[in-house]
Amino acid sequence: MSIAEVLDRHSDAVDAQLRRYLAPLIEEGRSYHRDIGRLYDVVAEFALRKGKRLASCSTLVAYEGYTGKVDEGILSVGCGIELYRHSILIHDDLVDADETRRGGRTIHKLLAEWYDDRFGVGSSIFAGNILYSLALQSILSSGFLPEKLTAVVGMLSREYRRVNESQVLDLMFEYRSPTVSEWKVMASKRAASLFKATIVAGALLGDAPGEDLSLLEDAGKHIGYAFDIQDDIIDTFAKEDEYGRRLGGDVIRGKKPLHFILAMEKERRTAAALDSARKGELSKEIENVRRLVVDSSALAEAKRISKEHADVATGAILRTHMSDSSKRFFTSFIDYIKESLDWYK
Repeated sequence: MSIAEVLDRHSDAVDAQLRRYLAPLIEEGRSYHRDIGRLYDVVAEFALRKGKRLASCSTLVAYEGYTGKVDEGILSVGCGIELYRHSILIHDDLVDADETRRGGRTIHKLLAEWYDDRFGVGSSIFAGNILYSLALQSILSSGFLPEKLTAVVGMLSREYRRVNESQVLDLMFEYRSPTVSEWKVMASKRAASLFKATIVAGALLGDAPGEDLSLLEDAGKHIGYAFDIQDDIIDTFAKEDEYGRRLGGDVIRGKKPLHFILAMEKERRTAAALDSARKGELSKEIENVRRLVVDSSALAEAKRISKEHADVATGAILRTHMSDSSKRFFTSFIDYIKESLDWYK
């Protein structure tokens, strides 16, 4: 079965579980106050928008790799993982002032339509917090042994704190130029944190041996590094019609992905070009930034670093006792990250 087929199968199962879980909460909200019911309608629509569901699928695939099945218990955990991920996305969209997510308006923009922008901003903060609470409730009600659930929820709580720390650093870096080592500290708490937590959660609940949990923690961390670098390169170099993102979103917001930091170290004109593009938001200025990133060899170096992390992750996955099919899923996903890096030159 291909990686796309596995993602589709597990995503459909998680979506069905999300609907079952959220439906009574919407009704409960309506009984509390009609506008709270409306709020739950909005967050449910947001969480159920079609996407890859990599976070929850990683949990399901890891669990299946040790148990040979996907049962109701792990689907409840997968539902919780998706709500956990979306709680982060709501706040991320708000801080980055994004207006769209997966073909629809972001939560703060949807809620601003009720009254004004202040209401949209404030309510979206609370909505993100609500989803985090619901995520933990879904996981704790999944029926696994209490000691396992304590370990999983404790891990997710720690990683949630770390993700928020990374968001502070990411925002701070918009105002100054970080070093490569600072970027790595920030990235270690971003996608690296998410992949590590979601993969290990599935393995832990599937009774993976202790040495495998260590290997999967390492694999998840390196998948996250590779993914972050790849995703940032896509943001800079992809065409808007390919990914539905505005042209040079990271440039316009003043973000400092790894390839920008490397370019600034190698080519002194990069910082001025980034500042000009951020203020002007013009295609010509963004193209200048792209050219400097390429000509300084920063793009090539960022690709090399991403592929190195990907190779470490693959090595760790292959040393586990997971089923061959689960190993294939993760190694195929890692291969996709590596291959997609070569789309941009």
